[in-house]
Amino acid sequence: MIYPETNPSADEVAKHYNELDQYYRQLWGEHIHHGYFKFGNETVQQATENLIDFVIEKGNIHDKSKVLDVGCGYGGTARYLTRKKNATVTALTLSKAQWQYARAKDPESSNPQYLLGDFLHNDMKEKTFDVVLSIESSEHMVDKPKFFQEIFRLLKPGGYLVNCAWLCKSNPTKWEVKNLLEPICREGRLPSLGSEEDYRSMTEAAGMQIIDFQDLSSQVQKTWAICAGRASKGFFSNRELRKYLLDKHSTERIFAKSLFRIWGAYHKKAMRYGVFTAKKP
Repeated sequence: MIYPETNPSADEVAKHYNELDQYYRQLWGEHIHHGYFKFGNETVQQATENLIDFVIEKGNIHDKSKVLDVGCGYGGTARYLTRKKNATVTALTLSKAQWQYARAKDPESSNPQYLLGDFLHNDMKEKTFDVVLSIESSEHMVDKPKFFQEIFRLLKPGGYLVNCAWLCKSNPTKWEVKNLLEPICREGRLPSLGSEEDYRSMTEAAGMQIIDFQDLSSQVQKTWAICAGRASKGFFSNRELRKYLLDKHSTERIFAKSLFRIWGAYHKKAMRYGVFTAKKP
């Protein structure tokens, strides 16, 4: 497990997304997860929806499924699930800016139901959901073992967890940790970054059985080349973005470095992208 020099709290994670709210949407859109470039020539919209379709297949999501989307971002995945599969979806985010955006898309919506709060301190009833999704939210969990324990508590017997996770390689070199992985954690407000083995251990310790693992690193790394290119272009064309990045009081501007650093980490194979499918007995 890789830990940053300064360990961010849940409040600091929320602040990161609140402060960078408009820039995330400008650079990538309302689906703030990796694109799954199956063929390599997809648009960003197609690639991000490819990933959701992949998750739907792994979680066996259908019109009777009751789904929890942990770390739902702007609610794009939740809306896609209700629209395409007619599933019943509860979507939870730590970020007030993301929650407000999701609510504003359809203020009267009861499906998806959008919740604002810390998943590690939720008051949802046990054995409620058929499927729990975590699409790139586990990285931000301050207490990862508790994260998996909560998922186990909330899943019905026989329910599925589909967890799309940023991973570090199993045995990174000291150079990779110092120059790539630790800074990515620090700049991206990740309390820790685990390996495939770490995630397997925590999932199984919580009582779930891993039934599938897919490494999509080569199919998703194009995400960061696109983001870095758009950020570079935006610096010169977007006055507001340029002002934010040049202002020393912009505490989250450091994440701009990670756009390039993450791309480099994938290129060096120091970082991986894995999709775990697990089942509660």
